[in-house]
Amino acid sequence: MSDTIERIKCLIVGSGPAGYTAAIYAARADMKPVLYTGMEPGGQLTTTTEVDNFPGYPQGIDGPKMMVELQEQAERFGTDVRIGMVTKVELSDKVGGIHKAQIDNKTWVEARTLLISTGASAKYLGIPSEQRLRGGGVSACAVCDGFFYKGQDVAIVGGGDTACEEATYLSNICTKVTMLVRKGDMKASKAMQHRVENAKNIDLRYYSEVDEVLGEQVVEGLRILNNKTGEKEEIKITGLFIAIGHKPNTDMFKGYLDMDEVGYIITKPKSTKTNYPGVFACGDSQDKVYRQAITAAGTGCMSALDAERYLASLESTPRTEPQAALS
Repeated sequence: MSDTIERIKCLIVGSGPAGYTAAIYAARADMKPVLYTGMEPGGQLTTTTEVDNFPGYPQGIDGPKMMVELQEQAERFGTDVRIGMVTKVELSDKVGGIHKAQIDNKTWVEARTLLISTGASAKYLGIPSEQRLRGGGVSACAVCDGFFYKGQDVAIVGGGDTACEEATYLSNICTKVTMLVRKGDMKASKAMQHRVENAKNIDLRYYSEVDEVLGEQVVEGLRILNNKTGEKEEIKITGLFIAIGHKPNTDMFKGYLDMDEVGYIITKPKSTKTNYPGVFACGDSQDKVYRQAITAAGTGCMSALDAERYLASLESTPRTEPQAALS
């Protein structure tokens, strides 16, 4: 690497509520954070037409607009927000060590602290009509968007614990919930299965797949394929929820950070600390339970505070490897 490599105190990888909140707190702590937005600036909320459950917005707010405002707030305190993607990292396992990140497969940045807010991507079915109607009735988060379908007929796809939990949630606010399970049984725990089976307004269908999402501008119906008999049926719905899992965007950190079997980064209890000193994870990159904008923002705050305290601790801790001056 050349002698012209940029050296900073705080590098934030990824935007969205976690990244921008981390940036706000880091900037206010005079850590001079640099944030790289990633391929999807603003994260998953940029695909949401209306955010109705984030505190401080009594009338709700458009998802992309909310992300723009969070970015502006972070920049107001001095965050250097850059369009770009971290494509490779080299992490130090030493206290006080320097972490290196390659940007867009080209330039390198060195940072004393690294805050990971790369999020997770919802898995979709991949059929054209589903993708076309994302934000027009197709959603991957019942807790986020279910309220907008109160008193209406909806459908949900999936057979795991998350699908059962979201189907139960929807059954409390929607008139009818059609639940499609691809196989002849569910992967969910028995307790979760019983909750679904005991809900009177959940129509549980096994061996069922989405053949087509019907509607031009918004979801108007669903064509269902019985993969055992080959029969197809059309039903009227206004919302389709996909609950077949999420994939955390953490591949570049494999081999360094402790992760679960899916790829969620494991953090130390009651903190955002990872198994590498100076590396912190927040938002959906480490949260497979809640996955809400408000909880992501909360852990973003935590990661910046953890990073600030880590840097302060280095002032009284002997360095274990040569240090370059950081801006």
